[in-house]
Amino acid sequence: MTWTRISLVMLASIGSIAAGGSALAHHSFAAIYDTEGSVTLSGVVTNVEWLNPHAHFFVDVETDDGAVENWDFELASPNGLMRLGWRRDSLKLGDEVTVVGLRARDGSTRANTRSVTLADGTEMFSGDGQQGGLQ
Repeated sequence: MTWTRISLVMLASIGSIAAGGSALAHHSFAAIYDTEGSVTLSGVVTNVEWLNPHAHFFVDVETDDGAVENWDFELASPNGLMRLGWRRDSLKLGDEVTVVGLRARDGSTRANTRSVTLADGTEMFSGDGQQGGLQ
């Protein structure tokens, strides 16, 4: 075997291993989120993480008894969000939002986002197959 052929085989092997690792790391949606557990919550954005493989934003939500829970809302990938019209600054710290999503099966304060409505009525969709983007 020539060195070129050996190099190509090694490169292909490394690529296969790397791709397999990222595929294994990606979670099953149905294992984490309850497709029957829709939630609609309102609160103030406290953090935005525009990272792969999924963007996240966090919202302080006041409960019925006056306590505050910090919810973690998962979105699509940043690239997918940009295709829907999102920008890095679409959500800013301090924004008042209403979020519709599917709650985590474990009952934690985590949900997969379906839509986000800003205080001015602007509705943004999260890239879960719904029509539309930033309106």
